[in-house]
Amino acid sequence: MVHAALLVVAWTVALSWCWRVSVAAARFPSVPDLLRPGAPSSPEQAYSLTIVVPARNEAADIGECLRSLLAQDYPHLRVIAVDDRSTDATGSIMDALAADAGSGDRLSVIHVKELPAGWMGKTHAMALAAREAASDWLLFTDGDIFYAPDAVRRALAFAEQSAADHAVVLPTPILRTWGESAMMSFFQTASLWTARPWRVADPASKRDFIGIGAFNLIRREVYEALGGFEALRMEVLEDVRLGYMVKHAGYAQRVAFGRGLVSVRWAAGALGTVRVLTKNLFSVFRFRPELLLGACAWMLVFNAAPFLALFARGGLRWAGLITALAVIAGYRLFTPRTGIPWLYALLHPASALLFVYAMLRSMVVTWKQGGVVWRGTFYPLAELKEHCGDLW
Repeated sequence: MVHAALLVVAWTVALSWCWRVSVAAARFPSVPDLLRPGAPSSPEQAYSLTIVVPARNEAADIGECLRSLLAQDYPHLRVIAVDDRSTDATGSIMDALAADAGSGDRLSVIHVKELPAGWMGKTHAMALAAREAASDWLLFTDGDIFYAPDAVRRALAFAEQSAADHAVVLPTPILRTWGESAMMSFFQTASLWTARPWRVADPASKRDFIGIGAFNLIRREVYEALGGFEALRMEVLEDVRLGYMVKHAGYAQRVAFGRGLVSVRWAAGALGTVRVLTKNLFSVFRFRPELLLGACAWMLVFNAAPFLALFARGGLRWAGLITALAVIAGYRLFTPRTGIPWLYALLHPASALLFVYAMLRSMVVTWKQGGVVWRGTFYPLAELKEHCGDLW
């Protein structure tokens, strides 16, 4: 009886993976690629753009980030960098770049000395900068993102051509260790279960939305109509929540690939990835333990257990083999888009276990602390729960 139940579960998992990967393989070509031949490369109108760069203790990367923005070949832009209470050289690096004669009036700096009550540091910084913008478009990014010289020009051309109100360019990961590569390729493949980028542009598909802190390009009037980041004061996942609000308000949302246009090193090593996820993962489930624990169980059944079945006999082994081949096919889908070798699929079960650990750690640490600590600032759990909005 137990063996029969295991067979049903194993084959359900195998067929589900085959279905998910098959649909993605068929639909991925419909997702725009800003570097694809024939893609628009320059907007027809001279839109004005303000790029907002919040940063706290980002001295290692903020200089290169801002220089890459100042080197954009699109002339009608202004960069506002916000030093959010940094205790390192972040603010002085910003000021030095702003004072450079080559920057002209393209870069201005805001220094935040104190964080008002009821705000996350990042949302407060972005809201401050956005209030100073009078441009057609706003681009919200992070202080550790690096841009190719034609990234902004191509993104605005894509937004214009697709009649977007909000456009996201998927960032290309900068990977320096095998652990980073394993975790990032795992995230991409696992996302086939939660994200359908080919449906983002469909206004009727409300569950398919997107928001990424590395690149959120939005029309200024749409940002203001949604209430701006003032409406997201205590939201840990402010980028994702902004995407949710755009889609559910009925505005046109678009997403595109563009390998190398926007790049980021998300975390240092596999354990660094876990540390970054500690802040985010419990918030993804809106601080509800039953949802997080359910996701952990699903992760084990669909991403770890099938590989154990490879060591079984008969139907279980065949189900495990088919699942493994489907997972490998999923990894291969992303290789030409991100450059991560598909061979990291061999580490898929280990990555899944590490991700389960990260989820549990996020919940336990948040409970133990009574809130979230991010870049030296503590945000109480009760306040975060009170202000977190829907994502599901």
